[in-house]
Amino acid sequence: MASAESPSRGRVAYLTYGSGLFDARTYRMARSAIEAGYVVTVYARWEPGLPLVETLDGYRLVRAPWAWQGAVPGLARLARPRDLAGPRTGAGPLPEARERPGASVPGVLRPLRAGRQAVNLLRKYPGRPLGWARALESVAEPADIWHGSWAGTLPAMDRLRRRFGGRAIYDSRDIYMESRKLATAPPLLRAVLGRLERRWARRMDRVVTVNDSYAAVLARRFGIPTPLIVLNCPDAWTPPDPPPDLIREALGLPASTRIVLYQGQLISDRGIEQSMDAILEVPGSALVLLGYGELEARLRAAASAPPYAGRVFVLPAVHPRDLLSWTASADAVLMAIQPTSLNHRFTTPQKLFEAIAAGVPVVASDLPGMAAIVREIDAGLLCDPTSPASIATAVRELLAEGPPARAARRARILAAAHDRYNWAAQVAVLHGLYRELLADPAPGAAR
Repeated sequence: MASAESPSRGRVAYLTYGSGLFDARTYRMARSAIEAGYVVTVYARWEPGLPLVETLDGYRLVRAPWAWQGAVPGLARLARPRDLAGPRTGAGPLPEARERPGASVPGVLRPLRAGRQAVNLLRKYPGRPLGWARALESVAEPADIWHGSWAGTLPAMDRLRRRFGGRAIYDSRDIYMESRKLATAPPLLRAVLGRLERRWARRMDRVVTVNDSYAAVLARRFGIPTPLIVLNCPDAWTPPDPPPDLIREALGLPASTRIVLYQGQLISDRGIEQSMDAILEVPGSALVLLGYGELEARLRAAASAPPYAGRVFVLPAVHPRDLLSWTASADAVLMAIQPTSLNHRFTTPQKLFEAIAAGVPVVASDLPGMAAIVREIDAGLLCDPTSPASIATAVRELLAEGPPARAARRARILAAAHDRYNWAAQVAVLHGLYRELLADPAPGAAR
């Protein structure tokens, strides 16, 4: 970290469209920027129970709430300062409409349901990001580089750079218009939202993403030069020998229980339900879901009842600095991401690189993004993520490996992690971009 007497390299503001607690990539970027001598602030969304400002690991974390007035043209100027700068009392943000899963809808009501779905999607993007951008503008300070992750940060970066100057980087960790609910949205709505993202992305100075496949798609869709690739890898790490046993200790499981770990967001299309069914066909094992998300309550309830009780467990998310120790406590990491979108077919999820860093073999979806890396370093086995039977077969085969084969695979995985799949190699690329942008402080935009 730069001393008080030494000049900093510049001011970097990271924008994360979440609480700032579990965003491992932003955490790594902020920590590395501080170590390189930059002055760092992280801006995040305020959620109930969290402080508006706190200091974490040497950087200041500032949270702003979503203020609905900022999302409605003509009303932003009417928003009261307390609406934009801190938590409110009384009525909260507009509630999201929810549907009962599997509920049938009479034909005459289908247009109404489609309309409600469109409103919900528009509320998610760009509605809430616009409201957050307005709220953030009242608390943000000048920066030389604005580095925003996910499409939800684009409106804020656009506003903040116009107000304070500096250069802006859009860190697109996925193909947003092909992700989850947007992938199946009505074509006209997707076209409108896609044009918004494209317009904002083209105003940024550079676009960064996490793999070559995403870069090719984004370059074509945004009409920009190929984005810079910064893989979503953790730090190189040497697990202790013997490895940690945090998971079995936390759950009170015997040493004979084989731990199959899913880590990450507890949301749809990640193959969690298929993995739960698969683990029932793998004797002597338990599936542990380590994370948080919109399905957490439902998954906890399912894990406490037959047939999953005693075979599936849910543990809360842990801080990024502790995650590799928990990962190393597993016998296998399972990522049965579903082939439901272009975004998922090309994904190279952070959990894959975390498993590699911990030297833990994986069972992964046989999809182009993940499969190439798994095959390259022989990191584990591939499966049909839509088939619990296929998942179970791969898990059983992996867990049945004898000690010599398992040790050899672990050595190959860790060698790849220390050679190229690590954060030190990636941050060198990122900081090269920072130096390039700071050498030319004049406003610019990706073309």
